[in-house]
Order: sequence, then C-alpha cells, then structure tokens
Amino acid sequence: MKRPAVFWILAFLLTIISAVIQRITGPTYPVSGTTTMQGKQIEYSFERSHGGETNAVVRIEARDSSIRGKVVWKRYRSSDEWQKIDMKNDNGMLSGELPHQPPGGKLQYQVLLDDGVESISVPEKEAVVMRFKGDVPLAILIPHIIAMFCAMLFSARAGLECFARNPSYKKFVQWTIGFLIVGGFILGPLVQLYAFNAWWTGWPFGGDLTDNKTAVALAAWVAAAIALRKTVNQRKWVLGASIVTMVVFLIPHSLFGTELKYDSDSSRHAVSAGIVKNGRKACISPVSGKRNFGIFIERPKLLAGMKD
Repeated sequence: MKRPAVFWILAFLLTIISAVIQRITGPTYPVSGTTTMQGKQIEYSFERSHGGETNAVVRIEARDSSIRGKVVWKRYRSSDEWQKIDMKNDNGMLSGELPHQPPGGKLQYQVLLDDGVESISVPEKEAVVMRFKGDVPLAILIPHIIAMFCAMLFSARAGLECFARNPSYKKFVQWTIGFLIVGGFILGPLVQLYAFNAWWTGWPFGGDLTDNKTAVALAAWVAAAIALRKTVNQRKWVLGASIVTMVVFLIPHSLFGTELKYDSDSSRHAVSAGIVKNGRKACISPVSGKRNFGIFIERPKLLAGMKD
C-alpha cells in the first residue's frame, strides 16, 4: 500500500477516535447504567439534551407492571422546591414528562421506583441534568457536522504529511482552513442561533468551549498558512497546528455551553443571549420559549459555566 493511502487511513481513524471521545465525554451524552430491585436487574438510559418545543419524556424499562415510578425534578441552579410527576406504567415500561424549558434552560431529575416493598432512586447518587434547546434544521445541522468532520480529517492528514519524505502541505492547509470557516464560523453560528438564539457564545461574549476551541484551531492554521508563505519552519508550524487541533477537539462537546440563569422570581427568565434585528434585540418568552423581537432594555444575564 502506498504511503499517501496509509496516511489517509490513519487520518480517518484519528478523526473517528477523536470524534467519539469528544461525543461520549460531553455533558449532553446520555447517562446510562444498571440498578437492581428485588434481585432483578434494571437498565436505564436518561437523556441530557432535548430539542424542540415539546416536553421531554423520561423512560425506564422496569419489566414489572406492579412497579410504580415518579420523576423528581427541579430547575438547575435554582432555589425551587423539588417537584414530582407520576410515571405511567405500560406493561413494565415507565414514562413521565419533564416540562419544556426555554432554550438553554436546564432541569435536574431522578426517577424513584417503588414496588411496595423496596424503593430506589435512579441514578442512585446524582440527579441527571438535561439542557433544552431549539430545533436545528437538518439542512443546517448535517452540513455543519460534515464540514467539522472534514476539518478534523484534513487537519490530521496535514499533520501526517509532515512525516513524508517530500511533504506538500499547501492543499491540506487550505482545505482545513476552508472547512473550519464553513463548519465553525458560518454553519456553526446558524446551529447556535436555532438552538439557543445566539450567534456566538465564545470569547469575548462568553465561555462556550465549543466556540472557543474552533477559534483556537482556526488561529493555529492561519499561523501555519502564513509560515508556508514565508517558507520558515514549515514542518513545525503545520505539525503544531495539527496537534493543537487534535487536542482542542478532544475537549468534550458543549462543555461550558449556553445555560439559562433562572431568576429568583419564577415568572421571569434571563435569556441565554440576545439577537439584534433591525436595531431591536430579541428576547425569549418565559412562557413559550419563542423569539420575541422587541425593545430589550435589560442586559441579558449569562451563566456560561456548566458542569454536569
């Protein structure tokens, strides 16, 4: 097998591994595990992200029609009292609904199971935190994912090119920068807009690591492109940019993402971000969670930290 083909295979494998690690370590990846009740094993998988304007359904397969369940929940980082929702038991499948929240809003929840003899909490130790977001059209989301995957792929391929006898970096650097701009700075902000009513939540407006790490990767590749023009230490700059990109994209996705800060007054919600349109700022309705374009006087409050 020729060396270029080997490099492409290695680059693809590195990209896949990086993407999987980024996904499964992120704060939106489902919480799953097993517990036991009366000696019987119960498996569970609870979502930590919900899109759209519907309530979030929590399900667990108890495999026993006699088991009763409740979803215990409260708004995240709030002084609310815990609420309880009875779950329906449909032939051993328990289900209950968490109330819809505006984009960026979070609820923490646990499931309580009771069979009349034993009561358990699932998960046992910590409540699951779910973040709500708006629906992102697939016509935007899919190209965004493909572009970011290609950016990681060409970045890895450029780094491997450094080990060639007569390396040729230019086309790989150009493709990497192109995919980063399209995926991270054109389609990425559109995804953010639909999901959280915000174009950009990284520096200097917030601490969203997803936005910030994309900016760091692009800066590294722009520096490498400049080095190619000056023909100074090209190998070091390209390899350095590739390593920086690999490292930043190993950071869990959505870490320190947009989070709605709930006011002490439950009738008022601070928004995750505002949108300027025709000189007016958009705010989110605390009832419907939809965008309302009106005069927005109070500065939106941001809670850009997240630790699930």
